[in-house]
Amino acid sequence: MNADEAMSLEESSSLEVTLPTALELCRLGLATMIDIRQSFEIEMKGAIPDTVHIPMFEVKVMLGHALTEDEQDILDAGQPKDMDAKTFFTMINQLHHGRDHLLLCICNSGRRSLAAASLLRSLGYPKALSVAGGFQAWKKLQLPAIPPATPSATP
Repeated sequence: MNADEAMSLEESSSLEVTLPTALELCRLGLATMIDIRQSFEIEMKGAIPDTVHIPMFEVKVMLGHALTEDEQDILDAGQPKDMDAKTFFTMINQLHHGRDHLLLCICNSGRRSLAAASLLRSLGYPKALSVAGGFQAWKKLQLPAIPPATPSATP
């Protein structure tokens, strides 16, 4: 993250909710968790049940944003999801406006989801927040994840 992208502690804390808060908001029907990890990360580590998968690096590229070298490396490591701008905005609008939901971005550790929440807010979705700690916090709470895909035997 460069100096232009760095957020102050105060800015980031206003964009974050704890995982228990996020889970309760979802349970009450007030929010939807959006897993912004790349597909290969979910396949390797497991998926969080009841999340919507929108890989944020692919969204950034689609919207014409430059990726950092680290982001590009992560993007290059997997197969892109077939998503165009219309599909992305339709999904987000259905969640945000149609259901009047908070958009709770979750990644692996909580760092990328802060940037994703900030990006969504800059696109006009003021109810976007980041789930602090991400998938790592999920695992620490020992909550069940959908297991990673097991590699199939190649004939």
